[in-house]
Amino acid sequence: MFPAFLFLYLPVFSTATAFTCYPDHQSISTDLNYYFYKNIAPLKSLLNAQHIQLTIKRLANQILENHIDPSETVLIGIQPRGIFLSDRIAREIQLEKGVSVFPYGKLDITFYRDDLRNELHVPNKTDILFSIEGKKVILVDDVLYTGRTIRAALDALMDFGRPKKVELMVLIDRRYSRELPIQPDYTGKSIDSIVTQKVKVLWQERDGNDEVVLMD
Repeated sequence: MFPAFLFLYLPVFSTATAFTCYPDHQSISTDLNYYFYKNIAPLKSLLNAQHIQLTIKRLANQILENHIDPSETVLIGIQPRGIFLSDRIAREIQLEKGVSVFPYGKLDITFYRDDLRNELHVPNKTDILFSIEGKKVILVDDVLYTGRTIRAALDALMDFGRPKKVELMVLIDRRYSRELPIQPDYTGKSIDSIVTQKVKVLWQERDGNDEVVLMD
């Protein structure tokens, strides 16, 4: 058993250490987030940085294989967490082809969520400068869980036209956790998890490293 004073000391130590775990100028909230996930919460690494890069390359090539005519397809990332994956996918496609192939946008779904009245949500920016009328839309998000985020995204999409087809790409598919009949067309990795577990996707741009972890 640990002495009681250690538990009183732990939060102070953790917070102070978190402020110094990065040498750069990342936000305090990001530092605390990273320190918590790396040092306190029990976790299992699902994908490391190399796995994520290989997965992004595979997903980008699957899009290119399935969408030969770029004039018919658009790529849209779901705010806020899906845009990190969609940015990487768009960049990988551009590196592969040498040019920007598909029109690329970002979609905020805040006011289409079915839990809007129950929780406080800060809206993000929608950046779609094209019509999706008659287009094939590839929606991109980081984790597919209950399916409710994707349902909200489908509703939000209708403000920009009636698409010919909508496909879904996710980095992580939490199978057996669905509350709506929604399934991905492109999957980085499928996992089996229970409701008490959480999947955290860390990105270099926001968290200082690329990794996917499962928290108990």
